[in-house]
Amino acid sequence: MAERSFAEGVKKLRLGDGDVFRGEGILAVTKALLESGVAYVAGYQGAPISHLMDVLSDAQDILAEQGVHFENSANEATAAATLAASVNYPLRGAVTFKSTVGTNVASDALANLASGGVTGGALIIVGEDNGERSSIMQERSHAFAMKSQIWLLDPRPDLPSIVKAVKLGFELSEASRTPVMLQLRIRACHVHGRFVASANQRSKFTLRQAMENPQRDSSRIVLPPASFQHEQEKLQQRWPAAVDFIVKHQINEFIAEHAGDLGIIVQGGSFNSVLRVLERLGQADVFGRSQLPIYVMNVAYPVVSAEVLRFCSGKRAVLLVEEGQPNFIEQNIASILRSAGASAALHGKDMLAPAGEYTAAELLRGLRVFLTRYGQLPPAPHPVIEIQPAAAPVQARPPGFCTGCPERPIFTAMKLLEREIGVHHVSADIGCHLFSILPPFNLGNTTMGYGLGAAGASALNATADKRVIGVMGDGGFWHNGLTSGIANAVFNRSDNLTVIVDNSYTAATGGQDILSSTADNTSRSTGHAIERAVRGVGVDWVRTVDNTYDLVAMKAALKDALTTKVKGPKVVVAQSECMLNRQRREKPLQRQRVAAGERVVRERFGVDADTCTGDHSCIRLSGCPSLTIMPNPDPLRSDPVTTVLDSCVGCGLCGEVAHAAVLCPSFYRAQIVSNPGRIDRWRQRLRGAVIGWLQRRGAAQRARWAF
Repeated sequence: MAERSFAEGVKKLRLGDGDVFRGEGILAVTKALLESGVAYVAGYQGAPISHLMDVLSDAQDILAEQGVHFENSANEATAAATLAASVNYPLRGAVTFKSTVGTNVASDALANLASGGVTGGALIIVGEDNGERSSIMQERSHAFAMKSQIWLLDPRPDLPSIVKAVKLGFELSEASRTPVMLQLRIRACHVHGRFVASANQRSKFTLRQAMENPQRDSSRIVLPPASFQHEQEKLQQRWPAAVDFIVKHQINEFIAEHAGDLGIIVQGGSFNSVLRVLERLGQADVFGRSQLPIYVMNVAYPVVSAEVLRFCSGKRAVLLVEEGQPNFIEQNIASILRSAGASAALHGKDMLAPAGEYTAAELLRGLRVFLTRYGQLPPAPHPVIEIQPAAAPVQARPPGFCTGCPERPIFTAMKLLEREIGVHHVSADIGCHLFSILPPFNLGNTTMGYGLGAAGASALNATADKRVIGVMGDGGFWHNGLTSGIANAVFNRSDNLTVIVDNSYTAATGGQDILSSTADNTSRSTGHAIERAVRGVGVDWVRTVDNTYDLVAMKAALKDALTTKVKGPKVVVAQSECMLNRQRREKPLQRQRVAAGERVVRERFGVDADTCTGDHSCIRLSGCPSLTIMPNPDPLRSDPVTTVLDSCVGCGLCGEVAHAAVLCPSFYRAQIVSNPGRIDRWRQRLRGAVIGWLQRRGAAQRARWAF
């Protein structure tokens, strides 16, 4: 059920020595893993590396040919813990997940791994998600790398640099006996380009050899006295080894080093944007030839003091382009320069935005300020300000559920229940259902992390007239919600309600299969019902609603759970397939059937403008993007009426809302028939004749009444 298939693209993973690979960044990363002789890969999906998991899943036959074991892990902690195979054995392993939320989940395993160190190369590929479009809290992977002394690579976002970073990442890990983190931003994951491929390499040491010849080294386990020795080992052995490797292999780059007395230091991931801005300012060309010295930090941590001093020598000033906050690199470089008595002035967050994504517009502003201050650019003329009439404000439109989303009726039912039994505290969770906190539902008081909806309600477990509602998705449930939420509620005798949204796969991250998926999966075990798991840990009160679009049933199940006299944790499993993935699967099939001349029926809903009252309660209780308003066709009525756009997928919720909320009967259901048969045409002629007769009869009656 994956959102995107790479079945064709993965064929490029078989390219050999000298072949030119053309494709996307995610595919290039996978190819680099195979060329590096990786023995095992694990991970958990999440933007922007969800597609990396999809690529690996689609390439399992190629992985098997190379003896590579791949696992789609239960969560990020599970993925990180698999790197334990590299502690005692010369096995190269890689894991991947979204940062920083994934890094937080995996922190215990990663901290232990970094403390004891590794024998085989251990690579942690994290997807960095910065800026206002991000769905997570604004934190940095850099902080975790510093805390645990994991080396952090931040390569230039082009395919040769990314592939080189993967290969050198394994070598750096082995040379310093330290796990290495490879940071990829969204643009790096999806950039297109080419590189000269090498032959895929099988791991020289296999998983089978490790299993049949087990080795142990108690000095690698985080127990005293070894745990105290690890700290000294990091500083006295691993750090110097890492710095020597970085310098020897010239991982960081010097561009036009002696071109002038001003310089720019930039994280590798931001290099393309900086180069584009310099080209706009007339300081570089599109081929990367810069008139300004640039020090590209493809290794963001550790900072190599000797290279920084070398670059800053003889410079009047340097500008550090460091995305995100706090300004860890700026503080580090400032300390290096001051300790060495260097005269170069260091600028960074004083000329660039202190936080957020460094877009080209932001970099253009900051670089212009820097270059103008030091005379590299002439002062910009003061613009002539023309006062324009204020434009009408654009109505804010918060993000929301997709058209036909099966989660919408769940929260519609909650809003309808508020009229009967009052407002309840709702502990929300990560996933599509989090959109319920925004209009038109305005439900959800807190959210604490993926799969923690029920756990977020655990403190509110007291004798009261109302119960608290916890919400989580099926992905969050299997991620950690079963233990941290449901089992915890059983153990502590919670009397609250948990609603588990069951889409049959992790809809929010791209439709990857999970334990409760209903689809058959040739490489994984599916079909394990959430209700059975919930009952297995001790929940007695469980209801499963197998069609969330049945608003009456959904509302009844929620009301029963919130008003029953039965004590103990209560769970409602709300099942319906993600409409977005369903449409991705069904629409191409429908088009093929129509093109083949087959009869295809598509349902959609509409609103009778003559009947619509203009109250728009249907919109306020749904928020479906296919519902909007249009001018009233009746010249005697001024209120706009509701209308349904062609994007309607026929889920029927708007009509259900109108019925359940006792609203107007203006909704109708229509069937659009492609390639109609004889019976369809006969029915249409009959309907047209009857409707035409009724219309003529009505017109005649109105004509008589007029006189």
